[in-house]
Amino acid sequence: MRAMDPLDALRAAVSAKYDITTVNASGALAGSLRTATHLRLSATTTLPKNAPTRLRKAGSSATDPTSHPDGFFMLEAVYLAWLLRDTPGGEYMKQAREHGLPAGGFVSLTERKSIVDWLKRTVNNLGNIIPLLGAVPTPFRPPSSTCLFISTTHTQVLSSASTRQRGDVGATTSPSKRRYVPDSTDVEVVKRIRQGEVELHDHNTVLRGVKNNNFSSVRDACVAKLKSLKEARRQEDACTPFLLSKVTPETFCVENVYPIIMISSSPTSLITMFNVRRFLQESMHVLFIVLFEPSAEARAHAAAEGTTRAEDLIPIDRERTVVEPGGQTRASAQRYYVVDSVEALNKFGADAWDRVVCVLTTGQVWQFRPYKWSEPRVLFHHVKGIYVSWTNDPPNPKVKDWNVTELKIDPHRRHVDKSTVAYFWKTLDTWTALHKPSLVNA
Repeated sequence: MRAMDPLDALRAAVSAKYDITTVNASGALAGSLRTATHLRLSATTTLPKNAPTRLRKAGSSATDPTSHPDGFFMLEAVYLAWLLRDTPGGEYMKQAREHGLPAGGFVSLTERKSIVDWLKRTVNNLGNIIPLLGAVPTPFRPPSSTCLFISTTHTQVLSSASTRQRGDVGATTSPSKRRYVPDSTDVEVVKRIRQGEVELHDHNTVLRGVKNNNFSSVRDACVAKLKSLKEARRQEDACTPFLLSKVTPETFCVENVYPIIMISSSPTSLITMFNVRRFLQESMHVLFIVLFEPSAEARAHAAAEGTTRAEDLIPIDRERTVVEPGGQTRASAQRYYVVDSVEALNKFGADAWDRVVCVLTTGQVWQFRPYKWSEPRVLFHHVKGIYVSWTNDPPNPKVKDWNVTELKIDPHRRHVDKSTVAYFWKTLDTWTALHKPSLVNA
């Protein structure tokens, strides 16, 4: 008995409107065409999805799908062209790749419509379908009880057909047809036409590409660069005359009387020793995009780098642009020191409070208890008071009579951080020049 042709079997299933399903080798339903091994074309016909069909690929001159299977489309490619017959071109090629079909292994867009028309029997002849040898395709009819199964290596049908069925097949067998030999000139013309074909792409396929891009190397390079910059900055700070770990009153002299900024030691404060340098110093550089970092995140980043405890004294180097009387501008550097406790402030000597120019407060009165002036109204008469809060926080009635300037930080819009920091420095410069001019450019 002649083995059933996969292409004819698929065409018969389409004509009978059979619900074609994907199954595995044991006959169980598979989740997708990619994971399946066979296609169930009828209740009794199951074919391997990689069985070669008589649909020849463009540019191939092979005439026998059994001996030259690479020159013909597999059954799954023809089935996928039928299944996605109404899908747009870009989506069709995308799903073909997702189902595991390699480049050139799926039916092209120019061939899809013609093979779909052939499967629907709109057309009876197709030039790139090799005719069967020695038999005429039999019309489709649902078999009774015999299960047909085609192996992967050769398409021989294993069946236990009855004597009556053999008689039916013999009765429908017709004499062998003469083999069709295409004209060599036409073959060359068709080859040149197919070589000039261009696959259509849309914006999705162009952006997606055919492979997954891994940008982890770029991320690692950025991490290594940032780490080297941090180490260089730490070494630069270590080389200054004021070693943070060995600061004593004897270390300071009259020439090195830099202004001091005090911040709150409360862990709920928006500005702490973990993020004050990044906010007041690094935010003035153009290269930094993300400026303000919440204290909890800054603390977590420091812990990840091995720093569990913040420094009690941090130098802030700020670049200032001074306009001289002649109208010329001059760039100068101004250093500040930031502390969050009286113990750290005492390292600067007995006159340390005379050099405090600013106190950042959270509105909590207990912050001022160990200060030289524990009463907020008296304290902010001697130093500039800055009340730091979120822009969406309600007004704090406690600070209304404290003679402080409110510094609002937006919780979401990071692009406004630079203007916030510029406002802080402008306010502090104005107050220092008026009340403690000796500390300007100390």
